[in-house]
Amino acid sequence: MLAPKKVKYRKMQKGRMKGNATRGNFVAFGEWGLKALEARFISARQIEACRIAMVRSIKKGGKVWIRIFPDKPITKKPAETRMGKGKGSVEGWVARVKPGTVMFEMEGLPYEQVKTVFALLSHKLGLPTKIVGRH
Repeated sequence: MLAPKKVKYRKMQKGRMKGNATRGNFVAFGEWGLKALEARFISARQIEACRIAMVRSIKKGGKVWIRIFPDKPITKKPAETRMGKGKGSVEGWVARVKPGTVMFEMEGLPYEQVKTVFALLSHKLGLPTKIVGRH
């Protein structure tokens, strides 16, 4: 699964995701892209599940780009722990996705096949998405 090799600080504050994406909001590499319509944290497991689904469904037909990377640590305290005693340990990594972010790109396939693949990814991600073209 995806995770950074090295980070400056082990733990990070949650923060807020206000506004729309100003970077990574257009199709840069492929022909078709999957754009997020809501702000959400996408886990490394979800990204990996999408990658596997894309590769399996396109078979050896097209090319795939993953435009998001999980660089934010998410912490969790153990079950049945009282309040206080500090912040929990790092459980996993997530990517921050704002509305308008192009998460996945693809080329070399007909639109009908792209549509079915991106519909599958949308179900795996659990957030509303839209297919966008390069032009």
